[in-house]
Amino acid sequence: MNDRMEVELGKIQETLLLPLWGRAVESQKTNSRLYDRMAVEIIKRIDYDFSTMTRNIGWITQLAWVARSLHVDKTVLEFIRDKPRATIVNIGCGLDTTFDRIDNGQITFYDLDLPDVINLRKTFFQETERRKTISCSFLEDEWLKELEMDNGLLFVAAGVFYYFVENQIKSFFVSLANHFSRCEVFFDSASPLGVNVANKKVIKDGGMDETAILKWGIKSARSMERWDERIQVVKEFPMFRGMKKGYSLKMKYGLWMSDFLKIMSMVHLRIGK
Repeated sequence: MNDRMEVELGKIQETLLLPLWGRAVESQKTNSRLYDRMAVEIIKRIDYDFSTMTRNIGWITQLAWVARSLHVDKTVLEFIRDKPRATIVNIGCGLDTTFDRIDNGQITFYDLDLPDVINLRKTFFQETERRKTISCSFLEDEWLKELEMDNGLLFVAAGVFYYFVENQIKSFFVSLANHFSRCEVFFDSASPLGVNVANKKVIKDGGMDETAILKWGIKSARSMERWDERIQVVKEFPMFRGMKKGYSLKMKYGLWMSDFLKIMSMVHLRIGK
């Protein structure tokens, strides 16, 4: 008898299963770069056919999900080293486990996603006084008023923004600038080429619905500074920076080429006067 949990998610929300699978695969390797116990457990507990991903998703794509998590972890840890009581907001959290890896015992951490995702998430993760959930779209404004802040504010978004069009993302960042005198945002971006590659090699080959395609691609994060004078780029770097050690020369070349073409990047912004 199948006692696994059924997963009922919207088409875009279903893409959260891609990085979940990627982290679970990495966690079961002998010399894993990232260990995510909950990802492994969730994969075993939900009723979903991951065979298409296993068959079609390449190692570079799987590593990209791991690299993204490692970059987020490092950025959050650096932020809370200087601001130990900071507020961290995980936009489009899916079934992410960042909090479990970076919690210093003092931060306030919000996981934000659409209602169907939060309902699924609550099956596996419990809220506490410092670990909270917000059930809504990040494009709404009201949830920004719910945030409790004491010692700095950092938003992180992994695998989120490029599913929306530029005007939506621009409006969101301007809204952050209007609501907060100062905050920071760390997220992954795709170039226009990266958007095309991801739609074929990840969305289509990963068995996702064709309506869940990536839309927003940028050649350089500096273009976002033109949206509003309060938006400043702290840094932008290619996805596989620092991730090439331990691979064969041929595999390193594949990672280098991806970075050279700026397929995927990580972007750190500061918002405020």
